[in-house]
Amino acid sequence: MARLTMSLFERTLTLWVFGCIVVGIALGHLFPDVFQAIGAMEIAKVNIPVALLIWLMVIPMLLKIDFRSLSKVGSYWRGIGVTLFINWAVKPFSMALLGWLFIGWLFRPLLPADQIDAYIAGLIILAAAPCTAMVFVWSNLTKGEPHFTLSQVALNDAIMIVAFAPVVALLLGLSAITVPWDTLMISVALYILIPVAAAQILRRRLTAGGSTARLDWLQGKLQPLSLVALLSTLILLFGFQGEQIIAQPTIIALLAVPILIQVYFNSGLAYVLNRAVGEKHCIAGPSALIGASNFFELAVAAAISLFGFHSGAALATVVGVLIEVPVMLSVVWIVNRSKDWYEASPAVVRNTNPERA
Repeated sequence: MARLTMSLFERTLTLWVFGCIVVGIALGHLFPDVFQAIGAMEIAKVNIPVALLIWLMVIPMLLKIDFRSLSKVGSYWRGIGVTLFINWAVKPFSMALLGWLFIGWLFRPLLPADQIDAYIAGLIILAAAPCTAMVFVWSNLTKGEPHFTLSQVALNDAIMIVAFAPVVALLLGLSAITVPWDTLMISVALYILIPVAAAQILRRRLTAGGSTARLDWLQGKLQPLSLVALLSTLILLFGFQGEQIIAQPTIIALLAVPILIQVYFNSGLAYVLNRAVGEKHCIAGPSALIGASNFFELAVAAAISLFGFHSGAALATVVGVLIEVPVMLSVVWIVNRSKDWYEASPAVVRNTNPERA
């Protein structure tokens, strides 16, 4: 697999999101009727313009995933096991706890009372979807094993098809939030099942001759559309959220607190667990990053479908987009700087250098 570098857009994603906040709020104030009309374009509570934008975002990313790599998961069973444990048994539940603690209790007096439950719901949705695309970049920056990263992401995507809805429904239920099951299942079909199937069919056709040249060409053409779709979705969201943000600009900072804590907690836990079981550093690095990052494109789409453009849930997921790059780059820095400490573990020495054990 070719080594990846961060594009200019990826390095400056946080600045782009801030720009979308300004543009979205301004347009929402100047053209409220236009935004209301867009928000009304729904079928079964699913906004059609947003669905199209999400497909443009997600499918190019899913084209990178080759499910045939699942045959290699046994080669990295320690790292795979740790990452699955973090992604599906820890992260959604830790975020639900942090959401309740910070948003539902500590910060409650500082937030709009009618949006408290929605904010918590958005945080839960954000944590229930493991990242698909950006982790390839994070893995590369830690000199991670690319085949492990590909296998882990493919496995997470396969699990997400069947586990995303039940996990979200369970945690929303525990948070005493009514779960619209029909909308949730439609969201899973629209934003996970159909894009995954479409991307895999297209990928296999483009690589049928054994060459990835046509696939690489198409990804290059689709990437700008994917970026435009992401920015357009954010502008729509902030167009609807503008009044609320202007009234209480501290909302974004308050919502960022539990997200930041859960990123460092889950990445640190994954890193330490990999060290304890003796996994190589080139596996532990991407494992920690996959365990901590979120598939924010899916989270944004699901939050809009379940709760609407105006909801605190949609805003909470967008905060995840806002802080994605700086916080994950900080995790990359920690993983790289701690390599010597990591590899000094007796378990790591024993598994990687048996003759020195």
